[in-house]
Amino acid sequence: MHILTTLAPIDAPHGSAVALGFFDGVHLGHRAVLGAAVDYAAAHGLTAAAFTFSLPADHPLKGGRIFPDREKHRRVAELGITEYQEAPFADFCALSPEDFVRKVLVDCFAARAVFCGDNFTFGAKAAGNVALLQALCAAQGIETHVVEMAQYQGQVVSSTRIRAALEDCRIQDANAMLGQPYAIDWPVGHGKHVGTSRLGTPTINQNYPAGALEPGCGVYLTRIWLDGRWYPSATGIGRRPTVDAAGAPITCETYVPDFSGDVYGRRPRLEFHRYLCPIRKFGSMQALSDLIRDAARQSQAYFAARAEQ
Repeated sequence: MHILTTLAPIDAPHGSAVALGFFDGVHLGHRAVLGAAVDYAAAHGLTAAAFTFSLPADHPLKGGRIFPDREKHRRVAELGITEYQEAPFADFCALSPEDFVRKVLVDCFAARAVFCGDNFTFGAKAAGNVALLQALCAAQGIETHVVEMAQYQGQVVSSTRIRAALEDCRIQDANAMLGQPYAIDWPVGHGKHVGTSRLGTPTINQNYPAGALEPGCGVYLTRIWLDGRWYPSATGIGRRPTVDAAGAPITCETYVPDFSGDVYGRRPRLEFHRYLCPIRKFGSMQALSDLIRDAARQSQAYFAARAEQ
């Protein structure tokens, strides 16, 4: 997938079918919009494209980032999008709806068809809605396809609902709405080496940066991609009351019982599959070590059972 980070013409010699949206969660609703654009492009000899935008990490418009950029891009590319434009929001947010259609959809994308959800807005101060998009695009000879909103448990799937599920430790609900497991690939950094020196359970530290949404604190059954294969693992997110003073920063630490090696500076992909238990203070380091090892055993059993299905 070719990624453009500025407003510029994409590579679309025969025109494009363009999916429109923020796509922050690449959730079931987003996947339907992106997939519809891909299918239309394949059927009509067009380039499968997506137009979205980037925001500063502290921007209040959309809330905490659900995914690292690389993970978001990976999920979009898997759906078959080949041209992806992610311009800074500030570069086009002042455009009128008319200018948005002309300068973005016509000039940058040579759009022949556009795809969006029925809650799509565009133009300065979100002045344009789906009905206006249809009218403006029709005048330019562009088809507009409104994709039905995805549902989960009787309600519309949204990034807001996914953020709430992650923050509430409802990882299975979040994964169902995302369409695949929630995952991160933050760079591995150095911790305090408590797992190695005092617990016998060395951990991989992938702490969340500013602006990223943190799942609720607790212990999770996870798996991590290292050296070309998946390893069952156990991940703790939160402060470490057994070993740290009050007010210590929240960490994300993963114990991988079947792996050893230097991963500092790498960006292994970590998938979250089940919430196990809350973080709590233990009376001894041995009790904490026992919890970590037990969580890892449960993760191994969980993924072994899945492999047999």
